[in-house]
Amino acid sequence: MTLFSILLIGLAMSTDAFAAAVGKGAAMQRPRFREALRAGLIFGAIEAITPLLGWLLGTAASRYITAWDHWIAFSVLGLLGLHMIWNGFRPDDGEDAAEPSRHHGFWSLAATGLGTSIDAMAVGVSLAFLDAPIGTVAAVIGLCTLVMVTTGIMLGRVLGALAGKRAEIIGGMVMIVIGAAILYEHLNGMA
Repeated sequence: MTLFSILLIGLAMSTDAFAAAVGKGAAMQRPRFREALRAGLIFGAIEAITPLLGWLLGTAASRYITAWDHWIAFSVLGLLGLHMIWNGFRPDDGEDAAEPSRHHGFWSLAATGLGTSIDAMAVGVSLAFLDAPIGTVAAVIGLCTLVMVTTGIMLGRVLGALAGKRAEIIGGMVMIVIGAAILYEHLNGMA
């Protein structure tokens, strides 16, 4: 496996996380670079760990993971998207605008990161058959995701400033579309 092919895998695995990050960034209240980097680190760590877990599962569980990964991603992202939409329609409860939004904390970001990285676990399983350097692949996937998510959050910030209160709803819709796209690709044999 060449370094170029490993980089392509890293970029491909981080595209879902990038799209989700744009949605998260749009829904956040003017995220700063530090917050974007924090989200990038959370997503990147999860995205690096899941192929390692998949690789460890190896051939014994490959048919179970690949049979359900798209449903798990669809469910997690769909539920998060619906929650974001619900919060977007909910009236403000007088929170100080300078306070970070509670629903963009560690666990929310981690759940979103997990939802977008389920396919990376299936990739890890397939890499077990190729005798690939899984440590290098996982590190590249994690670094690509770190950069893509940090960039996505900052791009979402611009979109959020333009969209105002509707940003939460738009972000939720993006999450649902990503989950539906993952499900559609797998059900139609594209993945």
